[in-house]
Amino acid sequence: PADYWNSMGEKAKISFVNGVYAATATIKSYHKRQVRDQYLRYPGWIQPYYIERFYDILGEQISTKVGHNLKIITGHMDALYSNYDNRKIPIVHAIRIVSVDRDGEREKANLLLLKAQKKYE
Repeated sequence: PADYWNSMGEKAKISFVNGVYAATATIKSYHKRQVRDQYLRYPGWIQPYYIERFYDILGEQISTKVGHNLKIITGHMDALYSNYDNRKIPIVHAIRIVSVDRDGEREKANLLLLKAQKKYE
């Protein structure tokens, strides 16, 4: 993953991150519509607890504090992949780690990074 990331130009990196952000937002929106439709068809239906956790994980994929300046994300992705221990972390997973960090959750980002380093060594 690191070699592929490093082979891309700046515009391609920004487009890649933008695509991940757009896909994540689309998945979340589509899933929320499906949950609403399920509830409308079966009024007694109760939303399982894990759906909110799913939304939380999707929310972590997109940095809210960065806004539209995706160069911040790509710059931090470059820094993440400059460390040899991170070279095998999948790009989408790395985007999540960087997004969590940029949103000010440094401890959680570090934990995600350590888990990813161990999983993908």
